[in-house]
Amino acid sequence: MDDRRSLGAFLRSRRDRADPGSAGIKTSPRRRVPGLRREELAHLAGISAEYYQRLEQGRAHHPSDQILDAIAAVLVLDPTERDHLYRLARPPRPHRSQPGPTGPVRTELRRLLAAVCEPALVINDRFDVLALNEPAQLLFSRPAGTTWNMARELLLDPASRRFYLDWDETVAATATQLRAVAASYPDDAELTLLIDELTAGSDAFRAAWATGDVQVRAHGTKQLRHPDLGARTFAYENFNAAGDPRQRLVTLTLT
Repeated sequence: MDDRRSLGAFLRSRRDRADPGSAGIKTSPRRRVPGLRREELAHLAGISAEYYQRLEQGRAHHPSDQILDAIAAVLVLDPTERDHLYRLARPPRPHRSQPGPTGPVRTELRRLLAAVCEPALVINDRFDVLALNEPAQLLFSRPAGTTWNMARELLLDPASRRFYLDWDETVAATATQLRAVAASYPDDAELTLLIDELTAGSDAFRAAWATGDVQVRAHGTKQLRHPDLGARTFAYENFNAAGDPRQRLVTLTLT
């Protein structure tokens, strides 16, 4: 993925979201521009409008920490968005050039997975399901040994709307997490193909992706339709897998 083009799109989306009034800019009902203009943001960040335009167009290289921090402060970016800005604005580091599909699930992690009484599964940051325990097999109606991509199923399988009762929220969360991963691993060809496939095949994903939002959620709640229990709320937790930064163990507990 082109980090410079992604940087411009991200900055524009955050500018459009910004509140001029909160930034001390007086507006009138005739103002047609949503959010902040380029020159307004540049002035508030203490940089030239010309430099900011070059940055948004992907023509400014190696912006300093001071500049990025100033822009983040004006746009009121949260910690995840600030990290995302830095990833997009800086050239790829050596480890980022290794897309590394995740390796096999370690034996010890499989043992832990089997010992969990609640539904649990191991997924990677592309939402590929790598392993799941028996309660998860029941919840997701999948036999042992099955692998699939949760993002692809969510967005391209019409039946997913019946299973994911909070479908719209899940789509938005999926898009924001894939955006964060794409910035960390821009050379991951499988990830690029997945995003292209979802963009081409799902209006909902295109709309969610166009917001420019980025977020990584480690915990929360999901509304799912259990095959035996019906509609239920699950609390989920994500645990990073030792030895593979792109794998995580996800547990789902009935609330």
